[in-house]
Amino acid sequence: MKPISRRNLLKKGILGLASYTIASRLMGSMPATASRGFATGSGNADLRFLHVTDTHLDLGKPETVTWVERLVERINRDFPHADFVVFGGDNFNNNVAGKKDAETFKKIADRLKCPWYSVRGNKESSPKPETDPLNQKDYEKMFFTPSIKVSGRDWSLEKGSYTILGIDTTIEHHKNGLFTKESLDFVETQLKNNKDRHFIILNHHPYWNFWGGKAQADIHKYVLNNADEVKKRLFKYPNLRLTLSGHRHLDNVTKEGDVTVISTLGFIVSQGAKKDHQFRFVEMKEGKVIRQQVVGIL
Repeated sequence: MKPISRRNLLKKGILGLASYTIASRLMGSMPATASRGFATGSGNADLRFLHVTDTHLDLGKPETVTWVERLVERINRDFPHADFVVFGGDNFNNNVAGKKDAETFKKIADRLKCPWYSVRGNKESSPKPETDPLNQKDYEKMFFTPSIKVSGRDWSLEKGSYTILGIDTTIEHHKNGLFTKESLDFVETQLKNNKDRHFIILNHHPYWNFWGGKAQADIHKYVLNNADEVKKRLFKYPNLRLTLSGHRHLDNVTKEGDVTVISTLGFIVSQGAKKDHQFRFVEMKEGKVIRQQVVGIL
């Protein structure tokens, strides 16, 4: 492997991140050229988008701001045909008084050349200090665009024959989450009344213990606390095609009946992950996931 010189690192403006770059190459991250080729897509898809979760932008850790900036640059450069980007919660750490961290995240995300949408994670719903004024309604005002239809804490958005449902599974000031009765009713009504549309659910907390954890406290923290009820009520509908979640910082793709269930690893360097910051590219055709892959920004 050709050594990376200090001069080249300085030219790229990532001297402070050099150890991450070297580590990711040594550990076999997918080369940028390969992922750029993948971004072009199959040519058959009728929906292309990116799922980014757990960016954990933190004003006390400037490198996290830099990584989100580089994420936006990467998407703009190599994913020009993406229909949109969805951010799956814990987008910023919400640990400074006021809205500066939220405003910083929004300012960076607004540089994307395609539309972007987001849901809250436990970080957004658990401000530090607790008197931080960025509550759920403030989040709605800052991040919900006019193109989406708001229903309580949730939202819906139509893209061609697809409907994306953004569901807030957070519990204020807690790390665990659930679908409220209102959210369950909202999603089920959408599925019942729009049988000709393909549905995608975006939320923060995953639907099961896919990592095989044994500690009940961790399962309670990470898995939707009413996951069985959610799957029983919603997964029976054939027009529910895909769910997207994060929170656990680990990656998993599986199927439950006709539903593709994806948990994307945390964009922040995550447990068990290679030293790159990664996100997922998804292509769909007539409601089916025809291609998906985790790609990095290095």
